[in-house]
Amino acid sequence: MTEQLDDSVPRPSAAHHGPAWRPGEARVAYFTMEVGLDDALPTYSGGLGVLAGDYLRSAADLHMPLVAVTLLYRDGYFRQIVDAHGRQSEEPVQWRPEDVLERLDVTVEVEISGRSVRAVAWHREVVGVTGGTVAVYFLDTDLEANAEEDRSLTDKLYGGDERHRLSQEALLGIGGVDLLEALGCSELTTFHMNEGHSSLLTLRLMERLGSGPGVGSGAGAGTGVAAAAAGLDVAAAAGVDAAAAQKSVRDRCVFTTHTPVPAGHDRFPAALVREVLGERRAGLLEELGLLEGGELNMTELGVAASRYVNAVSRRHQRVAREMLAGVDVASITNGVHSSRWASPEIARLLDEYAEGWRRDSSLLRYAIELPLETLAAAHDAAKRRLLSAVKARSGVRLERGALTIGLARRITPYKQTTLLFSDLDRVRAIAEAAPLQVVCAGKAHPRDEPGKALIEQLVRAAESLAGAVTVAFVENYDLEVAALLCAGCDLWLNNPAKPNEASGTSGMKAAVNGVPSLSVLDGWWIEGWVEGVTGWAIGGLDDDEATAGELYDKLEHAVLPTYYEDRDAYLAIGRNAVALNGSFFSTDRMAREYALLAYGLETPEG
Repeated sequence: MTEQLDDSVPRPSAAHHGPAWRPGEARVAYFTMEVGLDDALPTYSGGLGVLAGDYLRSAADLHMPLVAVTLLYRDGYFRQIVDAHGRQSEEPVQWRPEDVLERLDVTVEVEISGRSVRAVAWHREVVGVTGGTVAVYFLDTDLEANAEEDRSLTDKLYGGDERHRLSQEALLGIGGVDLLEALGCSELTTFHMNEGHSSLLTLRLMERLGSGPGVGSGAGAGTGVAAAAAGLDVAAAAGVDAAAAQKSVRDRCVFTTHTPVPAGHDRFPAALVREVLGERRAGLLEELGLLEGGELNMTELGVAASRYVNAVSRRHQRVAREMLAGVDVASITNGVHSSRWASPEIARLLDEYAEGWRRDSSLLRYAIELPLETLAAAHDAAKRRLLSAVKARSGVRLERGALTIGLARRITPYKQTTLLFSDLDRVRAIAEAAPLQVVCAGKAHPRDEPGKALIEQLVRAAESLAGAVTVAFVENYDLEVAALLCAGCDLWLNNPAKPNEASGTSGMKAAVNGVPSLSVLDGWWIEGWVEGVTGWAIGGLDDDEATAGELYDKLEHAVLPTYYEDRDAYLAIGRNAVALNGSFFSTDRMAREYALLAYGLETPEG
């Protein structure tokens, strides 16, 4: 099926999309516990970090006046090993920061558990497709001057006990603010907290209130590093009470929440807060009413000191408003960096039919003009690459002609990774009529025993289905595996327990590659779903639980018949996914919304 373009229709030119903001000193500081830029820099665990990496790429594309702060993890998150029985074990990631980062001649000191902990900064420049750049700084405590327990603070992402976690968050929030001053970032007007891990930056800004020019001085806040190192209560010295300090800090902070369940928000016992942060800082938190109930809730701390709070999808906005009673929670739906995730073959097609899409993802709407046979050839190349990688990594041979389901995510019970394998007899019966195969990937947190048990269930299911349905588990899920899967599978499956999917982004990556989704109506999919047009839904909007029966019915009666009996119709759904979902669910659009709604940056040029 070949379609001709109407050359008389005016099309936007990439030439109209120049740098979005005037060049100058950074005005926005973006704090995130993890960031996923590439696999050579293993400072991420999953969705939160990968999203941060995509967002920073788009900020660079747009020449946004933004700088980012995170931590450097010398052992990474972990390298996953899964044995023949599905048992997961973990090893440190082998990498050398000096191979991929620039070490700066700047250090900061943070008081943690009564000790002065020194941290050095490493630097990475993110370069956008337009030549714009965003600086990312990584704090590292592995210095001989530190005690052994302090040197290990930046060893592992999400490792250790509560004390270790709170100490890491103190380093990120408090040390990050001090780092930006030491680097001379004097024009910052907005501090963006990507989740509650960095919320202690608000405490540091309150301490600095009224002590002269410096970080955040756009509204009169800052401090001298010497005063900070001496442990002075700057706010008290300036004669500013805690409530007034919090109000002033609120003018320059924004907060993004990604977690739709209360249990997912960091909380620390008040006694531990006093031990790690010290009596002076604990007293300030107590005066602000943030240690009520005997604990510190990091989300409450960040939200209380923010002028703008947002959820990451429209459904999540409703959930967050119920969870954060009395808070006016806005919504900016997540996205993905389109050109980062498009396969090389799809990218070349888009360069022809949606010229300028790398600079302006909204132009992906012109993907609706892609000839189906050309799209099919591009997808086939991506699928062959996926099947080759699966064979090399897992030893499992998959068939090019069989519908291939991608099932990859962090493995934990609420993600319901094993729902597809709930009724193996039903799966066999479906596969007898229409062949299907499944590629699974994902890590369980080292301390998540129920999550690890799910991997064992996947492996047992694969063994039981052998000869009827081929199931491959690819260990050590990372950015490379994600890119192969999202581009090379024929269908993306996502079925978390509602309402636990704040947004989700893996299906967006699949959409950029012309891969439809079969997903539970939660998170972003409520906004991206048009039944039989961009993919298919499991269940409805109002039901609380997606069942395996609903999943099997949709596979058997909608997905598989379309794939095998009307291939052009299936390809058209993939094409719609690019044009309708790829054009909207991007970090390009997302970054522009943050700039306008959260940061209050000036009107873009041009």
